[in-house]
Amino acid sequence: MIRLKISQLKIIKSIILDLVLLLFFSSNLCSQNYQLTPNDTLTSVTLLPDSRITFRIYAPKASEVILGGTDIPNLMNIGRMIKRENGIWEVTIEPLEPGAYRYNYSVDGISVIDPRRAEISESNMNIWSLLYIPGAEFMETKNVPHGSLSEVTYYSNSLKHFRRMHVYTPPGYETSMDKYPVLYLLHGILDGDDSWMTVGRAGFILDNLIADKKALPMIVIMPACHTGPFRFGMPRDTSKQNVDELVEDFRNDIKPYIEKNFRVLDERKNTAIAGLSMGGAQTLNIAIPNLEDYAYIGVFSSGVFGISGGNSFGSNSGQTWEERNKKYLDDQKQKDGLELIWFATGKDDFLLETSRATVKALKNHGFNVVYKETSGGHTWSNWREYLYEFAQQLFK
Repeated sequence: MIRLKISQLKIIKSIILDLVLLLFFSSNLCSQNYQLTPNDTLTSVTLLPDSRITFRIYAPKASEVILGGTDIPNLMNIGRMIKRENGIWEVTIEPLEPGAYRYNYSVDGISVIDPRRAEISESNMNIWSLLYIPGAEFMETKNVPHGSLSEVTYYSNSLKHFRRMHVYTPPGYETSMDKYPVLYLLHGILDGDDSWMTVGRAGFILDNLIADKKALPMIVIMPACHTGPFRFGMPRDTSKQNVDELVEDFRNDIKPYIEKNFRVLDERKNTAIAGLSMGGAQTLNIAIPNLEDYAYIGVFSSGVFGISGGNSFGSNSGQTWEERNKKYLDDQKQKDGLELIWFATGKDDFLLETSRATVKALKNHGFNVVYKETSGGHTWSNWREYLYEFAQQLFK
């Protein structure tokens, strides 16, 4: 008599189950006259040995396919894809700098994400597929303790509807009773509340900084900075700008919700706020009238829109931003508790003059602004590095 161990019986049962499932699915495929296509084994993105990148999509009935994306240079000229005989379209582009990149495909004029990859990043206007090119130590996925990410739904009494934000809690938050300093981190005009964690890689940046003891463990709040539908070219009533509505939502709903439901140190010295592009302008609109709440302010590739004569939200009529905020800008008592106001903008950024003019205005009102100009333009490759540098200066 043959005696089998329990572990051997489990292996045999597993093999039998696999065979049964294989036969079941095979019979179903045959009964439906299913035929395999090149899409079934397609690798849609390939990093070549020379660091170039090939993108592919199976679209046998399409007449035109174009690769699109953000921060991928020169796609207007190099993004047109070539159709192969098997119905696969492909294009190979030059090497990209390390970092995260959003991309999609225009298939006969219809924007689609990559159906062969699950990684995505949301924006204000659509969803993108997401590609990460390794090689930058500060944002790599490393074998270090990792924080947690929550999608938080809350009801905004200011806006009278439900809203969402993302919250990063540092490693050890769930197993301790400690309270932590908080950074409110705002996104840009074509982004959403998940953007800093996906294409911005904020979680990995913070994980690595905390592991290296270059930054203190902190909670990071990433709200949805659009309060309603956005359309380019829409006229805006200055009394109902998205920026103003966010200020109300932030003051009355977001900040109180966080301080009630998360273990945050809510004193001024433990509170920071920063944002990129539109989020940088919103940062100033939130923080300057409420300086008593914020010890650290960061503005990335941004400033007061319209201060240099262009790039303004809404009408330029009425009071200027400086006039509306004069009593706060000139309140020396509130400035005394401000530990850092930090600006950074790329020399090729279309908002460079906006940043320069804003920094000049703040200095004229007695603010000790730290300002740096870097290489590059209005891109996530800069904003990730700005976060990396800014976070190291917080709560020290």
